[in-house]
Amino acid sequence: MEFDIRISSKYILPISAFLSFQICQGQINKPVYEIGLHAGSMVYQGDLTPSALGSFQTARFSKGLSLARVISTSLSIRGNIEFGALAGNDGVYSKPAYRQQRNFNFSTSVREFTAQLVWHFPGVAVNEKGFTTYAFAGGGLSLLRITPDASRFNPEFFGTEAPQIQEGLAADAAHGTPGLLPVLIAGAGLKYFFKPQWAVNAEASYRLIYSDYLDGFSQSVNPALNDHYMNYSVGIIYRTGRKGSALDCPKVIN
Repeated sequence: MEFDIRISSKYILPISAFLSFQICQGQINKPVYEIGLHAGSMVYQGDLTPSALGSFQTARFSKGLSLARVISTSLSIRGNIEFGALAGNDGVYSKPAYRQQRNFNFSTSVREFTAQLVWHFPGVAVNEKGFTTYAFAGGGLSLLRITPDASRFNPEFFGTEAPQIQEGLAADAAHGTPGLLPVLIAGAGLKYFFKPQWAVNAEASYRLIYSDYLDGFSQSVNPALNDHYMNYSVGIIYRTGRKGSALDCPKVIN
């Protein structure tokens, strides 16, 4: 019997060690995902604002859902769905004076679907708490329903320029508005894990589109410049799964 026990121990112990290693590896390599909900504001940037950076005077509410696959403490891949709206209105700006006389405005709903690569500096380990800053870039599609309005245009104020603007309006109406646009996205944010699986975040992101008809106006305003928009948001993130460490591995007792 003593011989049998020694023989068994000779083979069982290495097998136990091997199984323990496999369990440990399974813990370390377990997939981890981050599910996020956020809300914020979309800001239009185009010809119907006095600044190239846009204006919060016509900002509109946005909300969204994200799902990220964590690759490492520094890198993840994120899919994002955004629902919001954009608006621009010459009439809300008193300077320069011509804006309230031109009085163009527009509104559109926005449904956006993007995929992004996210880089954290520095990353927060999955089983830890703390702050991390991050940057991201990607692309996708934006579904729009644009409604331009030039009904309050005052041609008398523009004198000899009025016919040219009216010709531009006719050209814009003939062109129509896009219902689907490709979009490139880039941004940065701050994330704080107050628990290993829960975090709050804030981020700002810029949308680059290759169209001057986001607002429905081009030839009648400034056809040399395309329109764009930004999104500012705050949200909450839940991190699923768990990545273990060597300390979590079962110990083999000789």
